[in-house]
Amino acid sequence: MDQQKITILYCRLSNEDALDGESNSIANQRNILTRFAAERGFTNTRILVDDGYTGTNFNRPGVQEGLSLVEQGLVGTWIVKDMSRFGRDYLQVGRYTEIVFPSYDVRFIAVNDGVDSERGDNDFTPFRNLFNDFYAKDTSKKVRSVMKARGTSGKHMGKPPYGYRSDPQDKDHWILDEDAAPVVKRIFDLTIAGVGPSRIARILEADGVLTTKALYAQRKGKPAPERPCHWHEQSVVGILERMEYTGCVCNFKTYSKSYKLKKRIPNAKEDMFILPGTQEAIVSQEQWDRVQELRKNKRRITKGERQGLFSGLAGPVRGILSGRKCSGMWCWSVSGL
Repeated sequence: MDQQKITILYCRLSNEDALDGESNSIANQRNILTRFAAERGFTNTRILVDDGYTGTNFNRPGVQEGLSLVEQGLVGTWIVKDMSRFGRDYLQVGRYTEIVFPSYDVRFIAVNDGVDSERGDNDFTPFRNLFNDFYAKDTSKKVRSVMKARGTSGKHMGKPPYGYRSDPQDKDHWILDEDAAPVVKRIFDLTIAGVGPSRIARILEADGVLTTKALYAQRKGKPAPERPCHWHEQSVVGILERMEYTGCVCNFKTYSKSYKLKKRIPNAKEDMFILPGTQEAIVSQEQWDRVQELRKNKRRITKGERQGLFSGLAGPVRGILSGRKCSGMWCWSVSGL
């Protein structure tokens, strides 16, 4: 074997895998792989770890670092505890182990599964990869079921937004944040008064109102941001879109099409779980509805689009519009009224 090339010892553990106990822990994987490498003479080793990452995709920093080294021709061997540690998407796993690694002369070993590409094809490997994929799919179903049960129980599924904080007596219950709740109320009041998010952000900054990040940093005794009162327009918009300020639970605001896809898609309102009266409201339902209506009907003039000359007049203008130059300026008149 070429000891000048790197031997990657790859470890991965997802939150779901951690439930299986010590056998899949990062420490156990590391011990198995380092012992295996030492016993078989692999000396130029590099340990790469993805702790808390799912195996259903390859968007993991550790595996991406390793694959980058492979593409540079620097890797001679890639070793994992078993096939599921490398990944649980059987199509992607097959692509790397059967196409990419052979193309770069990378030897692939899965210790506990008896897989070693140097010894030739293992006919059972594709089936093992498929079983790993089924396991991930089944685990995803179980997790979704648990989350569905929690989400429909009337409990919040996320942390309190700016304006609320967790009740010290009950972490699942939100109570008003005495510093932030008035700011939220003011943002809604300004919007109803016709002030846009960008201008609201400037008003808050001018009044020295701490941003969310600055407020939380101050409470935790951490250094404040460079501009602690510099509000962004999107922060204001995010506050205006939170239905929870009416005092309700609002779960399942987004969903994913597949357990293999991490992109979250906005849910239709009828598919959300909304339960009113779960905490003290900062704004009334009427105020929140009014703000959504104002933002929905707000219209910006796009580039190249012009307002009509008589837009905003009470009634239509009937007649012929004509113009002529008067002292170098255009003078307009309407005839035939």
